Amino acid sequence: MEKKIIFTEQVPAPIGPYSQAVKIGNTLYCSGQIALDTAGNMHNDSIEAETKQVMHNIKALLNAADMDFSNIVKTTIFITDMADFAKINGVYAASFEADFPARETVQVSALPKGANVEISVTAVEH
Repeated sequence: MEKKIIFTEQVPAPIGPYSQAVKIGNTLYCSGQIALDTAGNMHNDSIEAETKQVMHNIKALLNAADMDFSNIVKTTIFITDMADFAKINGVYAASFEADFPARETVQVSALPKGANVEISVTAVEH
């Protein structure tokens, strides 16, 4: 199977030695997204605004691979404060119509750029 690097200018360019997303066969692996926009601004006025920007970035990556949220089969959510879980979950859930993906949520001590939430996804063409 051919490995295809997915890149879009609709999300921030990688800040290290990684790709925004990699597609192999019919599976897309997206790197974790934080609330950074393409101008380098963090959208962290509230945990809801931060999560909305993260989901916006994920949507842009999916679109670059001709996919959408219905293609997501697995997510990993990293948060710095488990007390924010319900607010993050509310924004996250609004991105899906049905058949939610498998998921784990993990509290971590810190995330890049002072982010409070980072989400990575795996999507499959259907």
